[in-house]
Amino acid sequence: MEYLWWVLVFFTGAAVGSFLNVCIYRMPAGESVVHPPSHCPACGQKLRFSDLIPVLSYFFLKGKCRYCGCRIAWQYPVVEFVTGLLFVLAVVKYGITPGALRIVVLFSVVIPAMAIDLKHKIIPDKLNLAGALLGIPLIFESKEVFISGAAGFIAGGGLLLLIAVVSRGGMGGGDIKLAAVMGLLLGWKLLLIALFVAFMLGSAVGLAMLVCKLVRLKEPVPFGPYLALGSVVAALAGDKIISWYAKLLAV
Repeated sequence: MEYLWWVLVFFTGAAVGSFLNVCIYRMPAGESVVHPPSHCPACGQKLRFSDLIPVLSYFFLKGKCRYCGCRIAWQYPVVEFVTGLLFVLAVVKYGITPGALRIVVLFSVVIPAMAIDLKHKIIPDKLNLAGALLGIPLIFESKEVFISGAAGFIAGGGLLLLIAVVSRGGMGGGDIKLAAVMGLLLGWKLLLIALFVAFMLGSAVGLAMLVCKLVRLKEPVPFGPYLALGSVVAALAGDKIISWYAKLLAV
């Protein structure tokens, strides 16, 4: 029975991942994420339920559209699998609690933010707005959670806004809004961990890309993926990082 429970959690996450794929595909184009129903982007054929089973349909169909034979992008099963896995890890970490719900909402925002920013170098306002609207009711769990979430929202948006002003555009508006949503859902302590990880990863990868001449100096590089990775690290291991750092200071 326990095994079936984790399978259910995984496929719930994978089903959310299937919807996130729709967001990734349609949001940058300004299209509705609910209408028309899911269809093949190549031939326009409406997809049946058997075509939409998360992860599994991709392999059953051998990575091709049933109707026109067009290749299905690998992004679809990857996003579904990663979302399902992160849902499982969130429940393992937090149990069936409001805290776990905040984290799965966070994952459901940062995954499409990462994919869209990598491809289009934008983070849609509608995505950040959805994260905020879903997150605000969840911080009313307790006074402590509310204060931490509100402080995180202000700190996340404020810190990146300050960087944008000082650097004269070195940080995009989508990044600023995403950081605010991260703070709302993580709370201010875990937000600081997420931002630290994001900036460390971004600096390391950016330096490596400069050395390898993959980008030019001052060329804009998407920061959303690093915010997303920082969020995942903070959500799943942030408390351990804080504990380790506190012990280090006490030595």
